[in-house]
Amino acid sequence: MIDFLAGATALGYTVAAVFFLRFWRTTRDRLFLAFSAAFMLLAVNQVLAAVLEYGDERTPFVYSLRVLGFLLILWAIVDKNLAPATSRQR
Repeated sequence: MIDFLAGATALGYTVAAVFFLRFWRTTRDRLFLAFSAAFMLLAVNQVLAAVLEYGDERTPFVYSLRVLGFLLILWAIVDKNLAPATSRQR
């Protein structure tokens, strides 16, 4: 049952990544590209945790991929908000 839920979560992350990639293709906004990459990192994290049977959240490898994904999301939001006002008015 846990493997099924891990797969469903990975599928959800992948679907979110594909949607953000589609939005990036139409707008060419770096925010969407960063979100897509972050959600793909989270999907890979989930798959590796299930395949390698790292059920413990304190495993450094699994934890570091998740932290990298969240840091990428945080960087994208900060980058978008600190951009000059002229580039945000497109």
